[in-house]
Amino acid sequence: MVDKQKKIWIDGEFIDWDEAKVHVLTHSLHYGLAAFDGMRAYQRSDGGTYVFRLGAHIERLLDTCKMCMIQPKFTREQLEQVCLETLRVNGMSDGYLRPMVFIGEGAMGIYVPQNPVHTAIIAWRWGAYLGDEALKNGIRAKIGSFARHHINVSLSKAKMNGQYTNSVLAKREAKLGGYDEAIMLDANGYVSEGSGENIFIVRRGVIYTPDLSCSILEGVTRDTVITLAREMGMTVVETRLTRDQLWLADEVFLTGTAAEITPVREVDNRAIGQGTVGPLTKQIQTRFFDVVRGSDASHPEWLTRV
Repeated sequence: MVDKQKKIWIDGEFIDWDEAKVHVLTHSLHYGLAAFDGMRAYQRSDGGTYVFRLGAHIERLLDTCKMCMIQPKFTREQLEQVCLETLRVNGMSDGYLRPMVFIGEGAMGIYVPQNPVHTAIIAWRWGAYLGDEALKNGIRAKIGSFARHHINVSLSKAKMNGQYTNSVLAKREAKLGGYDEAIMLDANGYVSEGSGENIFIVRRGVIYTPDLSCSILEGVTRDTVITLAREMGMTVVETRLTRDQLWLADEVFLTGTAAEITPVREVDNRAIGQGTVGPLTKQIQTRFFDVVRGSDASHPEWLTRV
């Protein structure tokens, strides 16, 4: 259950949580065309609350709007300020923020250029996406039967609402099979990502991750991990990955705003490495949490104080 807060911001005003409703004929509800993003606010060791990489997330939200040809009524600067204000209004020292731009009610059918465009920002408390135990000891994953959309079928770089039905089906399949998460291949059979996370593998001391020309979301946490790992002297290679490379990896981990840095200890009933969290994964995980929660001040540009 989502931990209900006091207020939700919609189209320029804060509304009581239980009053934040949309009409059943909302176009995005029927056809899935909408843009959203997600970011976390952390309370750091200095006692302050900071939104992590706020600008990058709002930029991606607006990029998705551009790709979907949805014109929001609010600027990047306005959206960033409202994100901060939403946390303040709800008195949250830690939280998850979900901005969304969607098409409202009016005409029905596929093409509705005159329907109003709405913007909402919601905040709630969200712990470890796959559970605290997952962060500590890793998860069991399964390569699913549902492939990530081909780059000519959908917009792989868009964080577009309707596109996630594919991920929902993959996740359901994995959970019903007794696994924690699904790993999706692309239409050509190469490793793409999790149902809602980017993926990294470690092989003989080198970190690999699918490159941006693959059918993957351009993850903000993915970019963070690449930057931090290289600063720590690790080699990171962006390239295509195959299923058997995944099985033979020494370490595997998933990244995302919700998932943060989640180790994978098993894929397709095959232990990854020794079946425990690997050393490079631990190092990256420790550095990441020191940046977002601790005292690591090496990237002040990533932190926006609430």
